[in-house]
Amino acid sequence: MSQAVASKPISVVVAGALGRMGAEVIKTVVAAPDCQLVGAVGTTPGKEGADVGLELGLGELEVAITSDFEGTLCQASQAVRNDGPGQGAVLVDFTHPSVVYDHTRAAIAYGVHPVIGTTGLSPEQLRDLAQFAAKASVGGAVIPNFSVGMVLLQQAAAAAARFYDFAELTELHHNRKADAPSGTCIKTAELMEDLGKQFNPLQVEEHETLAGCRGGQRESGLRLHSIRLPGLVAHQEVMFGAAGETYTLRHDTIDRSAYMPGVLLTARKVRQIDGLVYGLERLL
Repeated sequence: MSQAVASKPISVVVAGALGRMGAEVIKTVVAAPDCQLVGAVGTTPGKEGADVGLELGLGELEVAITSDFEGTLCQASQAVRNDGPGQGAVLVDFTHPSVVYDHTRAAIAYGVHPVIGTTGLSPEQLRDLAQFAAKASVGGAVIPNFSVGMVLLQQAAAAAARFYDFAELTELHHNRKADAPSGTCIKTAELMEDLGKQFNPLQVEEHETLAGCRGGQRESGLRLHSIRLPGLVAHQEVMFGAAGETYTLRHDTIDRSAYMPGVLLTARKVRQIDGLVYGLERLL
């Protein structure tokens, strides 16, 4: 591979361009010397054709906002079709659970590497996408949470689960998040469940006077609670209990900029992997 090709910037398409996360991603991509923004997909009324840089206060970027998702993928893919292995375009998607499956599958079909931050994919959809990515030989990543701090919390929770039989998880997000519980919370529970043990053995016959107040219970016995309020960004707590003590792990996202190092890391690595990976820890 020539040095000119090896140093070519990563072509990045951002879906959800004018959303809070999408806008942060665009600012980060534009500032990264090894990335180039080549597409901005958004469905905000009245913004079709507007320069995304001017809309976000970044100056003119000569990248127009478009609602044509597949057309943007096709254009991005064609622009790098002769650049060789490991030089494909990347899609960063922060949109909505109702469209994330179709977006991911379309990216794979066009040979664009999906980096998916939108949560809400079911286990069945994840399996289908993993199989499709493997058949297409397109690397991709579904990342419930791009924060390195959250990865550390999940690893600590998985380690603590060996020693505690009682645990409950609470996740707190802004009130415009559509899915509950969060993908991050589910991922944390899954890592704790890798031990194959049952949690929260019944101590008393419980009765909810208000349906759902004890949270959602997984087959492992873990209970997950979701809180939605304005003013929150993204927060998670895992509380363990035992005789005479509690042990609490908590992570707080104060600003969405906390996710950007993880987004860039994934965009840089996703073109070099085989198939679809789930979770940032798979790339660290």
